[in-house]
Amino acid sequence: MRSDLATSAAPLRGLGGPLRSSEPVRAGPAPSAAALLLEEAADLLVVHLDFRAALRTCERAWQGLDEEPAGACLEVKCSLCVVGIQALAEMDRWREVLSWVLQCYQVPEKLPPKVLELCVLLYSKMREPGAVLDTVCVWLQDADNQGLPEYRALAELHLQRVLLPLGCWSEAEELVAGSAAFSEERRLDALQAISTARQQQRHGQSGSEGTQKLNQEGSSSHKFLSLLTLLRQLWDSAVRHFFSLPFRRSLLAALLLCLLVVRFDPGGVGGPEQEPAQPT
Repeated sequence: MRSDLATSAAPLRGLGGPLRSSEPVRAGPAPSAAALLLEEAADLLVVHLDFRAALRTCERAWQGLDEEPAGACLEVKCSLCVVGIQALAEMDRWREVLSWVLQCYQVPEKLPPKVLELCVLLYSKMREPGAVLDTVCVWLQDADNQGLPEYRALAELHLQRVLLPLGCWSEAEELVAGSAAFSEERRLDALQAISTARQQQRHGQSGSEGTQKLNQEGSSSHKFLSLLTLLRQLWDSAVRHFFSLPFRRSLLAALLLCLLVVRFDPGGVGGPEQEPAQPT
């Protein structure tokens, strides 16, 4: 018995010696209600694969964010959006992602860079970059956002994933010429990329009509596989963000389970594929 007590008390000695009965036990601050709901939502998403419940839990957590300290509230809200984005994508409701996150932040200017980046990656991967065009433009024009360290990366992402695929040549040139995010070298490279993309589109239009039907036949399947690939990228990005928050153990277990799920690997997807619903 004595050896057991000595063993159990050993970790305490490393923190300044064994505690005396008169000393209070020091405990860290209890996690907030929203933080607990965030952890629950992450478990529902990855461990239980209950995407609908994970989404509902995120929305419940939103209701209590007004009572959180400002700094913690921003972190938790961003993380809730990341979980919600993946839950919607898992349910093949990815078209609802942008409107869903805007319900939380009200205006595009307030979107965290990480959330906006995920939205751009999602919609561009699903070949609908036009859905985020106006939102990203508004965000980039906001003076407060222009001072953020993530601004340059988002400006370049917007150019590559949204403006060029949509053929918005004038908007692309205005962004490159008028934004301080581009150094002189990057500006020249970007302008060259715009010119190259414009020429490729002109040459590609002449031969595109003959292959349009074939492209449409494989479009739905390609979108589905692209979505599965993107889900892993979204979760890897989310985990890097979550590891700065106080629920590492649960999320680490969730990550390990996530990486073992075969259906996240497009090469291992079996059986008939369910085509995403076409927009009405």
